[in-house]
Order: sequence, then C-alpha cells, then structure tokens
Amino acid sequence: MAGNSKVVGILGRKVGMTQVYDDAGRVVPVTVVEAGPCDVLQVRTVARDGYEAVQIGYLDKPRRLASRSQRGQVARLDSKRSRGRASGGVVPAARADCEPKRFVREVRGSVGDLEVGSRVDVGAFEGISHVDVVATSKGRGFSGAMKRHNFSGQRATHGVKKCHRHLGGTGCSAYPSRLFKGVRMPGQYGARQSTMRNQKLVRIDVERNLLLICGAVPGPNGGFVVVKETNKL
Repeated sequence: MAGNSKVVGILGRKVGMTQVYDDAGRVVPVTVVEAGPCDVLQVRTVARDGYEAVQIGYLDKPRRLASRSQRGQVARLDSKRSRGRASGGVVPAARADCEPKRFVREVRGSVGDLEVGSRVDVGAFEGISHVDVVATSKGRGFSGAMKRHNFSGQRATHGVKKCHRHLGGTGCSAYPSRLFKGVRMPGQYGARQSTMRNQKLVRIDVERNLLLICGAVPGPNGGFVVVKETNKL
C-alpha cells in the first residue's frame, strides 16, 4: 500500500497522548494510535459499484456476539437464497474468510493490488509525512452557549439578575419573526464525527502497530479512529 498510486488508510484505536523528541532535540506532543492489522473485506470497483474504495475491518468480534449479517460479511453462509442464486449460475462475491469485525469502514481511492482477504498494517504508511484522522469527538451532553460556543455571558451588574450565563438576545423582531438556521444556541455538544486534517506523522512502530501523530486526535482514549493519507497539500 505504499506510494500515491493506491489508497492508504487504516483503522485503529486511540491510546493516549505523550511526547517524543525529534532529530533536532525538540519536544513534540503526539497522540499514539494503535492501528491494524486490518483485513480487507470488500473491494469496490468502478465497473460494479461506480467508485473505487476498499472496505477494511479492525478488531475481531466473537461470532456468538455477531449478527448474521456481520458473519455473512466475512464468510459465506448457507441459505435458501444463496442456493437459488448458485443454481442460477450467479457467482458469489469473494469473502475474506476471517472473524467478524468490531469496526468496519471504507477508504476511498485507487485500490491498486489490494484484494479481498489481504491485510493492511502500519507499514503501509512508510514514506508518508501527513495524514487525516477521522474520529468521534467526546460527548459532553446538552450544554449552554458559554460552554458550547465560548460566549462571554451577561454582565454581573446593571440589572442582570440570575441570568449571568444566559444566551442573550437572538435578534429578529417583527420581521422576519423567526430565527435563521445556524444561530448558535445551547444544545448537544460533541459526540459528532470530527476530522483533523493534514496532521504530521511523526513516527511508525511496525513491531507494535503504533502510529505517532503530532497534535491531538478527537475522541476518548480507546475510541476508534480512521487514519488515511491526506489529500490536502
């Protein structure tokens, strides 16, 4: 998976933050991501699907906890429909023949020589300097405008009584008599997909399947992340 001719992406879990020293002796804050190895479950092609992508899965899931659809994603299951299709001459799609996966995602891009059943590890990022990291941010529940949007709140004097952390006026009087979409207000804070673009890849540990990425990564320790080569120059 090395090089720019094919998609470079991997799934993993956030371990936590630490700091390392670069070649010049400067301290670099990094987030440690335990990535892969990931099994290739499906390969999307332009002829069949209309686009190119590779579907990969991370972290085995016990078969007793996996649904039938999850088991059928990685291995062929016997059913009346499958037998009918086979008798009609329909060739079933290839399966990875591995354990069901807890975390499955697609990474778009040129497939190259990847095929169903192959594996992707952190060695694919050799020679890549910057990556994009996609994860779900920490959920902070229903929050007010000061916490959610960094509003300053109301004054502590001049008639402000018991509403010092309130939102304040939202505008729009008789016309148009409504609020425009996108007005910053209290509401659900966090627990949304967040992408950190163009993060520097500081170090790769192939033996322990670790990626050291400069800066912060969304989500809690142990949260699932998608790391892929950045398309931002």
